[in-house]
Amino acid sequence: MNHQPFEEWLLDNTPINIEQKRELELHVRTCAYCAALMKTDRVLHDLRMASPASGFVSRFETRLAAQKIADRKRRLLGFVLFAFAGSVLLLWLASPYLSGFLTSPVSWITALVEWGVFFVTTLLASLQAGAVILDVVGGFLPPFAWMVMISGAAAVSLVWSISIWRFVRVPQGV
Repeated sequence: MNHQPFEEWLLDNTPINIEQKRELELHVRTCAYCAALMKTDRVLHDLRMASPASGFVSRFETRLAAQKIADRKRRLLGFVLFAFAGSVLLLWLASPYLSGFLTSPVSWITALVEWGVFFVTTLLASLQAGAVILDVVGGFLPPFAWMVMISGAAAVSLVWSISIWRFVRVPQGV
């Protein structure tokens, strides 16, 4: 006996038309399983929802507020400990350089200026080389290929940002 549509009508609690209701009533007379489903559904709908014990809501809200405060304190303590440990590690790793800098700052300042000039000139040369490469490649690729590449990059960045959002968000459940 095929009682699949009747079982779905009973379990989904969706409104059915008059013809379907008549078919369901005929089917329930012959199918014990669907009759039991219908009887269970009626019993469950006739029950009144139990009211919570007095003070339940206030106890729940108090416990939830205390849990949020404890969670906030735990996150703050973790952040402070992480920042402190990172600072100590950074100072420990930089201590040989800092002692050298404090004894002879002129050599470090000149090295820093040389590094800055090197960085800026390297960046400018890379930008010029990139502009030349884009001019050459731009002539080889049709606009459709550019559109496909830009759309792909946009899709990858969208998926990346959504995944970061999903991993970083804090659940707001009860």
